[in-house]
Amino acid sequence: ATDRRTAGEQVDDKSINLKVGHEANTILGERLGRVSGSSYGGQVLLIGDVPTQADSQRIENAVKSIDQVKQVINRLRIGPVTELSVRTNDSWITTKATTALINTQEVPSRTISVTTERGVVYLQGRVTHDEGERAAKAVATVAGVNQVVKLFEYVSAEKVLLPQNSSTTGAVAPTQNPPAPAAPATGQTEVFTID
Repeated sequence: ATDRRTAGEQVDDKSINLKVGHEANTILGERLGRVSGSSYGGQVLLIGDVPTQADSQRIENAVKSIDQVKQVINRLRIGPVTELSVRTNDSWITTKATTALINTQEVPSRTISVTTERGVVYLQGRVTHDEGERAAKAVATVAGVNQVVKLFEYVSAEKVLLPQNSSTTGAVAPTQNPPAPAAPATGQTEVFTID
């Protein structure tokens, strides 16, 4: 399986990630803070640490104004910068979670982005509901994971089989079949509880 974003969307997401860092640095200036953005299909996850709630809101608003950003999920923590040991552990969890996805049958690991912050694993990507459930269950088994948050864009199985149209940049065609009634709306935060 390959990345389900078009080539244009992938370029847009890389550009958005760079602009998030620039906006955060501009707002924070010399004050201590750490902001990271993860964009998938224009959905931006903000993680890190900022000194004040006002900084968090200013960064979120600045990111919302970046071209091709469709949604901002602000998970910035107010307080001192997270210790290096915690951030190193988060990197290790991300590696293990990605490996778990690769080793799980019927999970399109190349189209799922994994981000970890303080033991919380965020999953972004364009998947079917079944793929999303399998991915969350696989990641939940990884040692050190406190919580799995699914930020998926859900698509129908039929759409997954359609060839990508690389001439459209940033455009997402509507799902052909409506999602099941119990399914969360696209882009909604869905927490997978770890037993």
